[in-house]
Amino acid sequence: MKLLTKGIVTALAAFSFSANAAIGEHPIILIHGFQPGQLQSKPDSKAVEQNGADYWRDFWLAKADDRIDWPSQERIAGKISTDYVWPKLQELSRNKTCANGCIFVTHSTGDLVARYVLDNQANWLENAGMAPLNIVATFDFAGAGGGSELGDLAVGVAEGSGWMNAALKSAIKLWLGEIPDSNNTGVLNDLKVANARQLAPMPDGRIPRIRFTGDGSDYFKLTGGFLPGHDDGVVASHSSCGASVAGDFSSCSVSVDYDGKLGTQAKGVSDFMPNHFPLLMGDGYSHSGLIKSAHSGQVTAANQQALLTDGTRLNVNTTDEKYWLTGNYYRYVDGSDNQTMSQLAAGLLL
Repeated sequence: MKLLTKGIVTALAAFSFSANAAIGEHPIILIHGFQPGQLQSKPDSKAVEQNGADYWRDFWLAKADDRIDWPSQERIAGKISTDYVWPKLQELSRNKTCANGCIFVTHSTGDLVARYVLDNQANWLENAGMAPLNIVATFDFAGAGGGSELGDLAVGVAEGSGWMNAALKSAIKLWLGEIPDSNNTGVLNDLKVANARQLAPMPDGRIPRIRFTGDGSDYFKLTGGFLPGHDDGVVASHSSCGASVAGDFSSCSVSVDYDGKLGTQAKGVSDFMPNHFPLLMGDGYSHSGLIKSAHSGQVTAANQQALLTDGTRLNVNTTDEKYWLTGNYYRYVDGSDNQTMSQLAAGLLL
């Protein structure tokens, strides 16, 4: 059992953290995504923590050892890092949470926050006379590290430099809940595709960024019309798969489609950002659905193995099935007929 300080015990009790690594031997650190409501509410640090707990409550909260919470009304290289990320990194280092290797589980913009952390945490902590974190991998759900074209559009509209018709207005309101103004764009600026791809694009650490992606939508497909290629309703596949360039991609693989159909994918991603490895894909899973406890159909594998920096090998078991009507073969992850994407991901660590 881990030794816990009184302060951490209090925090764990308040936010339902487990006293042990809840999944396998690697402690789990959560980094949530963009929370649109914070642009207007501008929460204080206490509210940011509560919002962070609520964000993950449906599945991952009970399986985590800690979280890095951050406010969406700020910028990643600004107050998000100085006022929220840096204090938490110091705490994790002091408590030796990652001494045996921890895994960051991120969602959406949390992918981009994590990349900034991976590029800087060792230098920051060493310069403060503290031990860097031993991060053996990240599990990135619906990763927005490649940015979102919706971010470009939302900031353009807020600044009055972008066009807006009824369809775009509806899409932005569905996503954000409102039309933003120039005084509350916050991390949306980091989500602009060019900005996202320029933020710590090549971290020094060789940490594997393991990707879990979807092709569904929570927005009646209205937002997808403003995203290139296949998307999860908020980010396009170029971002969630970890493609080296933004573009019109149909799959995270050149040999299997989102729905599991085997065959050459002419628009599948073939070149990736450094250390980015797509693992599981589900055509029924939306941006938010990837971290929820609701089952959204069978899942396929873009790859069937992933290697953590400590040598741990994750293996994905699959079965190829022939569809009698067409003769096409489909590859499905074993157990995905009744387990969710997050359950499958968590099961890889057991």
